[in-house]
Amino acid sequence: MVTRPTGSNEPQPSPAADWVPPTGSWASSAARRRNMQAIRNRDTKPEWLIRKLVHARGLRYRVAAKPLPGLRRTADMVFGPAKVAVFIDGCYWHGCPEHYVPPKTNPGYWSDKVARNVARDRDTDQRLAEAGWTVLRFWEHEPSEDCAARIAAEVEKRRNAARKGTAGS
Repeated sequence: MVTRPTGSNEPQPSPAADWVPPTGSWASSAARRRNMQAIRNRDTKPEWLIRKLVHARGLRYRVAAKPLPGLRRTADMVFGPAKVAVFIDGCYWHGCPEHYVPPKTNPGYWSDKVARNVARDRDTDQRLAEAGWTVLRFWEHEPSEDCAARIAAEVEKRRNAARKGTAGS
């Protein structure tokens, strides 16, 4: 670890400059490592746009939250009482049938990584459905207004069904 004395104006070496990839690491260089660390896993532009539109419709939700306590996966938006989990999937990381392009660099690793992501997505969908949740998945390229409208409609539908179910009890 590189320590930087406070108040020093002398140039300090970058931690990435001294970085050496572990044996068998997928990060082939310090530059690749920095690039991969900079990729966001939440608060992406598509997520922000959809959240803004849903919020403007008067709906409130939790961001990057676990729908089920025992499940080590988070949804981009969670409407707890309505039991609606929303995922906005990136075209590359989740294997969009329209936009996914297999990588040219280290294709074995990255193609397997995307395949594991897709399998995990299907498993998440199944587990949430078994627990009574509605799962909504959108691709990052889908129009934000359409996504927000579908989310609002599903949340309202689930809320109304819950009200009717409790009113008859």
